[in-house]
Formats: sequence, structure tokens, C-alpha cells
Amino acid sequence: MGKPVVQESYTALLQREGDGYVALCPELDVASQGPTVEQAITNLKEAVELFLECAEPEEIRQRLHREILVARFEAAHG
Repeated sequence: MGKPVVQESYTALLQREGDGYVALCPELDVASQGPTVEQAITNLKEAVELFLECAEPEEIRQRLHREILVARFEAAHG
């Protein structure tokens, strides 16, 4: 029997950049990109899975931020 598969939920923050999208997983500080939102998320998922598979447990523990808050606010400018 192999190692059990653990499924966890992560956040994808997306930003339009040029002709595509950049996707960031703030929990692990892993990023990727793609020509569409869907492809950027798919690529980010692959990058996160590869990171989790290859990184030492200590590196994962140090980089992992479990509580991610996203908020919008208004700021005045002249």
C-alpha cells in the first residue's frame, strides 16, 4: 500500500497580466500563470502539488500560512 492521499483546500489569487493571468497560492507562496483563468488555476494546482511532493516537510511547515484573509478597501487619491 502506498502513502495515503491527503486533500487540502488552498486559495488562488488571480491577476490579469498582459494577455494572461498570474495565479498565486498565498498559503505556500507558490505562483503560476496561464492564458485563461481556468488554465492559470490548473497550472497553479499542478505547481502546488509538485511543491508539496518535492519539498522537505520542514520547508512546507515554514512556508505554510493557514489563515489567509482577503479584503477590499477604498483609498483616496488626488
